[in-house]
Amino acid sequence: MGIGGYIFYFILLLIIPLWAQFKLKRTYAKYSKIRSTSGHTGAQVARIILDANGLHDVKVTESRGMLSDHYNPLTKIVALSSHNYHDASVAGTAVAAHEVGHAIQDAEAYAFLRLRHRLVPIVNVSSNMSWIFIMIGFFSAWSGALLIGIILLAAGVVFQLITLPVEFNASSRAMDQLLSHNIIRNEEERDAKKVLSAAAMTYVAATAVAVLELARLILIYTGMQRS
Repeated sequence: MGIGGYIFYFILLLIIPLWAQFKLKRTYAKYSKIRSTSGHTGAQVARIILDANGLHDVKVTESRGMLSDHYNPLTKIVALSSHNYHDASVAGTAVAAHEVGHAIQDAEAYAFLRLRHRLVPIVNVSSNMSWIFIMIGFFSAWSGALLIGIILLAAGVVFQLITLPVEFNASSRAMDQLLSHNIIRNEEERDAKKVLSAAAMTYVAATAVAVLELARLILIYTGMQRS
């Protein structure tokens, strides 16, 4: 790959996640201003769905930061960012239902969710260590170190790939719950799907970047082996 190819490649790596983040923020900003017809806040939506599924032990709390919403399977807590927790918007409704979707996955021992959580401590170590070996391999032209770095980095890529079905499944569960409990109506279904799709694209973008970078390093390694 020539200099022009490398420049294009790195621009692509930069643009993909930036585009996904821009799309998410724009979509979220739009639908966070549209009040839901149910009038339920994100916290109320989460509680309704949790109780309807018998998950009375799962708590709903407020978290700091924009779009900091998440579900913690260790503490059994659905944490919603302030706007989603307090406001009755289409965006807040969709996000709250999505996070509860993860709680339902956890309760049903959804295989991909369990596997992702088991990989977290491994990936935390491997992602930090991988670039140390990769840099050693680059600067010393030692293909063995580069290979170790690639293997460690591959663990992170596997984690990203596993994350995709977890997130898409949580969104699917969210829509099912919102519809079955009459929390959203008519055009709100379409709008909620747009919010969830925009959020999902950030995970798709992150995975695409990870796969591209891993493929590039593998090509470099095979080139070093030939020489």
